[in-house]
Amino acid sequence: MMKTKLTPPPAPPRWGGVRLTILASDSPPHRGGAGGGVLAAALILLTLSTQAQTRDSAEYTLRVAAKKTINNSTIDGKAGFSEYKNYPTRAVATLQGFTPATIKLSKYGGRLDKHTKATGFFRVEKINGRWWAVDPDGYYYLHNAPNAVSYGASERNKKALKEKFGDVAGWMTGTRKFLFANGFNGAGAWSVTKEIQAENAKADQPLAYTVNLDWMSGYGSKRGGTYVQPGHKGYPNDAIFAFDPGFEDFVNERAKELAQNKKDKNLFGYFSDNEMPLLRKNLDGYLKLPVTEPGYVAAKKWADERSITLETITDQNRQDFLAFTAERYFSIVAKAMKKYDPNHMYLGCRFHGAQRYYPELMRVAGKYLDAVSINYYNNWTPEKTWVRDWEVFAGKPFIVTEWYVKGEDAPGLANTAGAGWVVKTQADRGLFYQNFTLGLLESKNCVGWHWFKYLDNDPTLVGAEPSNTNANKGIVNNNLDPYQPMLDKMRELNLQVYHLADFFDQR
Repeated sequence: MMKTKLTPPPAPPRWGGVRLTILASDSPPHRGGAGGGVLAAALILLTLSTQAQTRDSAEYTLRVAAKKTINNSTIDGKAGFSEYKNYPTRAVATLQGFTPATIKLSKYGGRLDKHTKATGFFRVEKINGRWWAVDPDGYYYLHNAPNAVSYGASERNKKALKEKFGDVAGWMTGTRKFLFANGFNGAGAWSVTKEIQAENAKADQPLAYTVNLDWMSGYGSKRGGTYVQPGHKGYPNDAIFAFDPGFEDFVNERAKELAQNKKDKNLFGYFSDNEMPLLRKNLDGYLKLPVTEPGYVAAKKWADERSITLETITDQNRQDFLAFTAERYFSIVAKAMKKYDPNHMYLGCRFHGAQRYYPELMRVAGKYLDAVSINYYNNWTPEKTWVRDWEVFAGKPFIVTEWYVKGEDAPGLANTAGAGWVVKTQADRGLFYQNFTLGLLESKNCVGWHWFKYLDNDPTLVGAEPSNTNANKGIVNNNLDPYQPMLDKMRELNLQVYHLADFFDQR
């Protein structure tokens, strides 16, 4: 049933067309450059500047122009404004005591030298102090994939596909081989699922793919009241519709579609939504909804039972209500998902921004998820304390489901869209990738990462999503040509990923 019609709030202000969500003021401090064990000879300096912090998010233009020295020992950073800060960066070649080695792989990309119980599907398990994904045949596994594995919708994308691959099937076969050759083993969010499934059916090396369900987003579109924001959907007062009776009915109906996937060995897992506003300010937002709204009714009942009013809300009240809302959402989704597909993992709803610093949110998520998905922006290096504490709070591993850096040397791309960093060259993008993934491997709690994304934004595409209009995010350009200097660095790390995990385990 349609509820009271809600007028979406105006879109948030933008500086230079760039969105970057940052830590809320009531969360613990977080600073980049916390990847320890950095050797003096391995330092690569980069620069960051920030502005306009708010309680839960901010927007600002971030531009780092980098100049690399001949010996790769430093990168001289220059920010577009504000003061400079320097961040250390590690690379595979600078790790003292690490010698590259070859580990044979299963058809899924798992390591053939380490085996545990096989269930016929992907799962996660903590073994000897490290969290692993486990492939369908029981081999230890890390899911390493680009997001949005797609041939693109612009005219030059279509022209390049025809010239280089002939047709979509040819592109899919070539792209699967290309990804495995560069050490990737899967496809992340927003990939061409049907084409991947068709290719996997005939391939000796299948891509482990993921599926976006968008259940809250889809319900919001049907119900009304949502609006477009860069990168994700917006909700009235940042209040998702978790308390609508219609949401549970919608999920239960949509979940029936999952039964068709329950025997697919190549499906890595599901995302139920993307970047929803599960925030500590939610109690205030729900209590300011129209009184006929189910969200208001639920929040008012919750607050009345605790003698709380808008004037007396405390930070602890906000944290408790966030946990209450998350419990409602995850319990509904997980129950429906497991009813119709008990074989595949629930990877969450892709937390972003301040959400990764909310222990109360992580605790609830850990009750229902197999692994916690995090879109990890704002930091040049994974934060040692937090990548440890996510597992402490959730009791589950995490997977990084978005992060990237843009290069200034990509022709025709202004790089003003999106949340990622900007560096000077494609080789520097590859060094950024190595530094970040080394930090993830060192954590022992990460079961994979998804680079955003396979294909560059195309400024010629009409109607593109606001955060994907003109940025160098891809591992291939809009002519479907690879950025080889970056891929060389990516491949160097990807082909050593399991040996690197052993290296960190032995330290």
